[in-house]
Amino acid sequence: MLGMKGAAGAETGAGGSAEIAAGRRATSLDTNYFKGMYATDSDPWRFATSAYERDKYAATLAALPRAHYTSALDVGCSIGVFTRQLCPRCDAVLGLDVVPSVLDAARVRCADRPNARFQLAAVPGEWPDGRFDLIVISEVAYYLDRADLARLVARVGSALLPGGDVVLVHWLGVAHYQLSGDDAAEGFIAGARGFAPILKQARTAEYRLDVLRSAASDAGSAR
Repeated sequence: MLGMKGAAGAETGAGGSAEIAAGRRATSLDTNYFKGMYATDSDPWRFATSAYERDKYAATLAALPRAHYTSALDVGCSIGVFTRQLCPRCDAVLGLDVVPSVLDAARVRCADRPNARFQLAAVPGEWPDGRFDLIVISEVAYYLDRADLARLVARVGSALLPGGDVVLVHWLGVAHYQLSGDDAAEGFIAGARGFAPILKQARTAEYRLDVLRSAASDAGSAR
């Protein structure tokens, strides 16, 4: 279970035993992995400084189908760089992460954004109350095994408001996480097809961006 995003994603390839043979972990990364990453570096993935993150954040904001949202959920907010950028587009933004010190940093970064709040949560086992018309899952899903990915899809389906949007963004490079960026995105899309089909997609050499939209009827009852 997890709650933070990372700028280094996962390798492409097949699922199941092939993933294990390729050196990928067989189960979801737990919170200790992320606590370890931040133990000696307050921004190990360079969210605040890398050109990759800057350009990806700009593309993600540009891909949002609506100019404004009522309530957004940023799953795996880390130190709140993108959460802060979401704030002008939303009445309220909730960021989730699993590392308390990271959330402290996010609160400081967003101190002048009264519509931002943060919560400690390891998804998909933990999930916030409420429903949202925008859920962002960026650089997160490939840390999950396939069972937890399915649980995440179910969580999103229950929390997404009718007509709400889901934005998936994942790096396409090589790393030994649970899933490749493509596997994670395609697995989520397949699981969400019953309540939030694809609205639009984009792909660069480094990452893919997928936008899903729930039906006008209640998304939570559509699964």
